[in-house]
Amino acid sequence: MEKKMRKILLTIITILSFSLSASANNILKMATIEPSLGQAIFMATFANVVSNNLDDVEIEVSGGGAATLHMMEVGRGNLDFSMTSPVVYNLMAGGQRMYAKQADAPELAENLHILMWYPYGAYHFAVRADSDIKVLDDIEGASVFLGPQGGGAYNSARGWIKSTTGLEPGEGYEAIKANWSTGYQAFLDGKVDVYVNGCLDPCQQFIQFTETENIRFIGPEDHEGEAVKKFFGKFRNYLEVQPNMYDGQKNEGPVMSFDTAVGISVRGDLDEDTVYRVTKAFWDNFDQVTSQAPWAKAISIDYAVAKRGLGELHPGAARYYKEVGAIN
Repeated sequence: MEKKMRKILLTIITILSFSLSASANNILKMATIEPSLGQAIFMATFANVVSNNLDDVEIEVSGGGAATLHMMEVGRGNLDFSMTSPVVYNLMAGGQRMYAKQADAPELAENLHILMWYPYGAYHFAVRADSDIKVLDDIEGASVFLGPQGGGAYNSARGWIKSTTGLEPGEGYEAIKANWSTGYQAFLDGKVDVYVNGCLDPCQQFIQFTETENIRFIGPEDHEGEAVKKFFGKFRNYLEVQPNMYDGQKNEGPVMSFDTAVGISVRGDLDEDTVYRVTKAFWDNFDQVTSQAPWAKAISIDYAVAKRGLGELHPGAARYYKEVGAIN
């Protein structure tokens, strides 16, 4: 990967670490997940484009923490934007799984609307190129970083492995407990056999890793069957990890994996005109993203407005999408 692209990606990441100019009248707060992850980079890019094109609106971005908790804070009115997903939103609205002990979760979900959806990116199951692990079925007895335990990424990676190989953490392999930063560092240090990260290529972590070492992405021997269909449900789909994406990538052909949708949630009681103008500022200036970020080719307005789960578009966002003919 060219040095220019590394510099661009690192520049985008720094947006997460600093508040944007406070000269605007309307300061909006956005929280994202670990700053180096592709989904956080996209959200920071979104905030930057909007802030650069609206004189009276700035979006301050903070990175780190769990989207599941950020969504609750959006519902409470303490944040204006966060990352969301169809699966997690449905769980929050139903008070299920991680929200089972949060009595106010369903009520808070009513104040959490959707501004847009975008692809999470293919889940990359990575090993060093010289590893004896050739397919996911070979990870029995191996140490694996699936993502922070209890998070959506962890559960998705775990579900793909179980549905395709039958292996479970603690029984077939060891799922290490770590956050995104320490999990990646463990892989760099050779303390983890398999590292999992879902992202839109090129991913910051794999660009960095292949500067000094070779890598191989692995998939299951068999990726079909009823267990996989059940795992996919309505919100996941097959997506191949392509070869020749990174300098040190040794795959000779595509590797089967999966993708899902994530999105930007917005506070439901944020006024319609502001959300309309934020949405318009991003999409009307989308070329400012595509000129710098190769992964932006996966972002489209048709994908952004598709109905996914129980979440509804914010009236301000819907107003813009109707205006441009994206929805009726």
